[in-house]
Amino acid sequence: MQTAEFIRVLDREGHLLAEAAERTGTDAKVPTCPEWQVRDLLRHTGMVHRWAAGFVNEGHTVFQPPATDLPALHGAELITWFREGHRHLVGTLDGAQPDVQCWHFLPAPSPLAFWARRQAHETTIHRLDAEAARGGTPAEIDPAFAADGIDELLLGFHARAKSRVRSAEPRVLRVRATDTDDAVWTVRLSQEPPAAVRGETGEADCELAGPVAQLYPALWNRLPFPAVRGDASVAALWRETSGVV
Repeated sequence: MQTAEFIRVLDREGHLLAEAAERTGTDAKVPTCPEWQVRDLLRHTGMVHRWAAGFVNEGHTVFQPPATDLPALHGAELITWFREGHRHLVGTLDGAQPDVQCWHFLPAPSPLAFWARRQAHETTIHRLDAEAARGGTPAEIDPAFAADGIDELLLGFHARAKSRVRSAEPRVLRVRATDTDDAVWTVRLSQEPPAAVRGETGEADCELAGPVAQLYPALWNRLPFPAVRGDASVAALWRETSGVV
């Protein structure tokens, strides 16, 4: 996917998140993040949007910590604050020069490509959280975008040393989308960070299978795995240790 496509997804997903929050109210519990209410979800995502926009807009080339003094807003005022930050991020990314230089933390074709992709996925996962609080059927996720999100999670986040997914004995986890050609991943688990590749290489101890738009949030621990084949303890290991910090 191209940077412009990620920005369009980010734009859509932020609007959907705000709409779900308006329908639910900011006091509602978020079942996919049990310690949160919708107000926590809005504050967190609104903070991340402003933090990300700052790198691109101000050209910070070293890490800047995110803000901790989040606004003590509630209800409609908090939703308005969220919408303002989301709109600012979309405008910042849309108006940035393609060769803008700034800090980013996963491999990417460019810093702008990284932030557009990262914020599109950040906002989509938290949109699902807001819709879980609301109840009912969530908005659909494009299969190509869902497959890209699995790429980012497996080949990006969990390739880092800070991934907590470790196995005392070597194990192989397969992730297979049943509705998308070539959307298969092989993840080798050991005492080192997970080593994931696209494709089917060797035998797997456990396979997670299902539609790609269900696998994507399931791997982010927002939904149950559609199907688990083989050694279920490997799936349980992922569920228990893969939370991104």
